[in-house]
Amino acid sequence: MNKRTFLKACTLLGASAPWFSYAKTQTVESLASDEDFWEGIRGGYKLSPDFINLESGYYNITPEATLEKYFQHIRKVNAQGAYYMRTVQFDNKKRIAARVARLVGCPEDTLVLTRNTTESLDTIISGFPWKAGDEAIFAIQDYGAMQDMFKQVARRQGIVLKVISLPINPASDQEIVDLYAKAITEKTKLIMVCHLVNVTGQINPIRQICDMAHARGVEVMVDGAHAVAQIQFKISDLNCDYYGASLHKWLAVPLGVGILHVRKEKIAQIWPLLAEEGVPLTDIKHLNHVGTIPVYTDLAVDDAIDFYEKLGPARKEERLRYLQYYWTTKVRAIPRVRLHHPADPTKSCAIANVGIEGIKPSVLAERLMKEYKIFTVAIDGGNIHGCRITPNVFTTPRELDELVKAISELAS
Repeated sequence: MNKRTFLKACTLLGASAPWFSYAKTQTVESLASDEDFWEGIRGGYKLSPDFINLESGYYNITPEATLEKYFQHIRKVNAQGAYYMRTVQFDNKKRIAARVARLVGCPEDTLVLTRNTTESLDTIISGFPWKAGDEAIFAIQDYGAMQDMFKQVARRQGIVLKVISLPINPASDQEIVDLYAKAITEKTKLIMVCHLVNVTGQINPIRQICDMAHARGVEVMVDGAHAVAQIQFKISDLNCDYYGASLHKWLAVPLGVGILHVRKEKIAQIWPLLAEEGVPLTDIKHLNHVGTIPVYTDLAVDDAIDFYEKLGPARKEERLRYLQYYWTTKVRAIPRVRLHHPADPTKSCAIANVGIEGIKPSVLAERLMKEYKIFTVAIDGGNIHGCRITPNVFTTPRELDELVKAISELAS
């Protein structure tokens, strides 16, 4: 049996298929461009035949192996009804949160499951011990929902917002650090910074920013929505105070699960988004009252981590970076094409952003879909004007060739 036939046969066997074993026999670098192997991975997904999906940044399609386990969880919870909700729900949530903490590299008693990044970070923004005149710093490229919460807090509590703009191609990490440093005054209390900028894919030097800020008495909150399961890192290595992320993005959990990490000594000072009386203020669970939610989605986190770990964090990251570099290098020199994206391949992974002079981002996204059946998302703000392109492990170079062809034709 040749490799292609072997991998196709393996696809039928589900998440425990031998192609995970095959991956262990290959180097990370060689596997990144092994199209037979990735065709096997692709076979584990049900994808729409109507268009090429290059918008994995909003929500990662869940592989069939994880999805089937998810359906089993729904049936189990439904069969037990209120018994499940009043008893084992809480132990399961604690166990799964502990596993996620091990995955992202932070103490288990500093992380809780939320519903998404917005809930996680808005909890910190709204619950921070602000005083009138305090200052907060963030970038114009940061996610809009958190910017909105900062604006609401500014109106309610009289804090001052200082907004910087990140360069797409910084000369060095220090240039980014210096941008935040120059915005700090004696009134600065909190900096929000993206681990991976959602509109450009730029990876920020989080540890350096945190070290600089702490040396000046400023706390740092990190938006890690696009970092978890796209790139490898440990929260403990970042030295941040707060970290929020969504697990339905690159970890491909079904919709509705996020995480919030709070440095142990900072937990007591944060007011919860929803009240949770009877829990000590030093216990992060006092920040984690979410009411009645689809608890079976939390259970699917286990299965998503199983899939991710079998595929291999290094193998996935290398493949995603390979795919991004595959198409960006082909369009970078095309006249009128503008990549709002770092040229240094080590400063990004899957995400990139492309625009064409003279074509509004919304029009570009519309034409890509209508004329080429390529689905993307238009970004037209924060000094970024283009379409965000986010391939995934199921994306093929053939599909990216279609993107390159479309951009080339539209630009000419």
